[in-house]
Amino acid sequence: MIHGETNGIRKSILEKLEQLYDTVIPAGQVFCSNLAATMLELSSQINREIAVYLNRKGKVTHVAVGDIRTVSLPSVDGRRSEKRLSGFRCIHTHPNGDSRLSSIDLAALKNMRFDLMAAISLTPSNETQASFGFISDISTENDSLLTQTIGPISLTEFIQLDFNHLILQIDKVLESSTTFNNLHESERAILVGLEQAGTWDVQDSLNELGQLAETAGAEVVAKIWQKKDRPDAALFIGKGKVQEISMLRQEYNANLVIFDDELSPSQQRNLEQALGVKIIDRTSLILDIFAQRAKSHEGKLQVELAQLRYNLPRIGGQGLILSRLGGGIGTRGPGETKLEVDKRRIRSRISDIDQQIENIKKHRQLHRENRTAADIPTIALVGYTNAGKSTLLNRLTSAGVLAEDKLFATLDPTTRRITLPNGLEVLLTDTVGFIQKLPHQLVSAFRGTLEEVGHADLLLHVIDSSHPNYQLQMDAVFKVLRDLQADTKPMILTFNKTEQFDSSQISRLLRDQENSIAISALTGQEIDSLLHMIEGRLKKQTIDMDLLIPYNDSGALSRLHDTATIHFKDYQEDGTYLKVSLPANLKDYYLHYQYQPGAENDVPVYRKNT
Repeated sequence: MIHGETNGIRKSILEKLEQLYDTVIPAGQVFCSNLAATMLELSSQINREIAVYLNRKGKVTHVAVGDIRTVSLPSVDGRRSEKRLSGFRCIHTHPNGDSRLSSIDLAALKNMRFDLMAAISLTPSNETQASFGFISDISTENDSLLTQTIGPISLTEFIQLDFNHLILQIDKVLESSTTFNNLHESERAILVGLEQAGTWDVQDSLNELGQLAETAGAEVVAKIWQKKDRPDAALFIGKGKVQEISMLRQEYNANLVIFDDELSPSQQRNLEQALGVKIIDRTSLILDIFAQRAKSHEGKLQVELAQLRYNLPRIGGQGLILSRLGGGIGTRGPGETKLEVDKRRIRSRISDIDQQIENIKKHRQLHRENRTAADIPTIALVGYTNAGKSTLLNRLTSAGVLAEDKLFATLDPTTRRITLPNGLEVLLTDTVGFIQKLPHQLVSAFRGTLEEVGHADLLLHVIDSSHPNYQLQMDAVFKVLRDLQADTKPMILTFNKTEQFDSSQISRLLRDQENSIAISALTGQEIDSLLHMIEGRLKKQTIDMDLLIPYNDSGALSRLHDTATIHFKDYQEDGTYLKVSLPANLKDYYLHYQYQPGAENDVPVYRKNT
């Protein structure tokens, strides 16, 4: 069997390539001149790379054909231990006349743990030269494999290499290493984006995707993007770009490819088949971060619901086993396929979680009604992820919630009571951070939690003013607020992280923004001004009144203490005289207690209006 790109190759050439399997190299010898001459001749005829695998007995086990630049190598698994080499050496041609190993050659050497990687070529003077590389050691700093290369040298010098001694020395180095088993534990990711008109700058979007990947625990090794009017229906990107990613995957030993947009199930399956590694998209990555960060029972349910809704249409691509009938007694006959059973179980679980979340929403609604009855103003912190909402909550309330310089560092909402300078008590709620391309599954699953935004009396939109794309981040938040029908709520634009600016920059920042303030939640700068601004915005939703409550109407006085801000109190002959600030919706209730001074003097006289 000939592996790789065989299209367009004459049958006679393919037959000669098949004959390479009959070659046997003498034991202990790395290569032979006859095999080299045949490979170079065939490579010259088709102008493509040709690669062969040789096992330690000198037998050719694989033959592969590529293009002029590279060849896709078939996978092998001959290792008897994680601390041993594969037992195969790969020797291939370089039709361009330069035998020196490329970065892709060395990446394949490390990734497949070849005994040796070599390239042969013909020089302009028609002499055969060779270059080879091998694993020489393991770095103690980052647990990565180190390689050593030799060449170009003559073919004769290459054939005279003491191959057995070289393999023995490499095996000793690997067996003595204590870090070798950890080499493949980390996920090394390539980020892929699509540049389209009217969207975020693709590099900025990929930088944010890189932050998400690092938050999830992956190491970003490369970024690549393509300018395209619309995504390809089959592969999302073009076939040429897929081949380029395949080269990068080999060069950087990547085991994960992350796309910056949501992929369809068919696109994801096609890409996995083409690249041979795990493929995920931005939605899947964000869901994974949410799964790591969710701590409360409700948060875990919401994340599980979003993941199930995302995975349901993708379950069909998880292997042939899911399309077979279940086996064993009671499962034979025209019953459900395993794929149908799994989908039915997922739908059942989705229904169960929906019911649990609905019950939680009912409990939350009761709490909300109690707060409404008590007329305690509520303020919701909203904003882009990592804008500093949790840091601001800690600054205002000493809540002690986790605050890190990471995307989605906190997930579960936190509510704390604070007292404003005028004595008014309010509830401050930290909500989940927003992000561009926020998965609709998450918005749907977290709708119950996000309803708190819609019921808040005031929104504090926290903005990372130090971010170069803060305006685009603001637009992304407003988009989610519109989806929640909360974009018309009273709002204070709170530009955070101003410790990184001077006063002139802050002035420019606030010049065109109404109802805005610049603060530093980290240092506490302008926090008092923010509290006074909150008072002012809430005051617009209240009304000042002078009241006289009779002594025998203790219920009204008690409710007043719970719902209003009392500025002055005096005990008069006819009742308790108060100057208060009331929620506007309670004005009618207290109107008949309104104090009206006597016509002849200023002594308070209670008159109950009819």
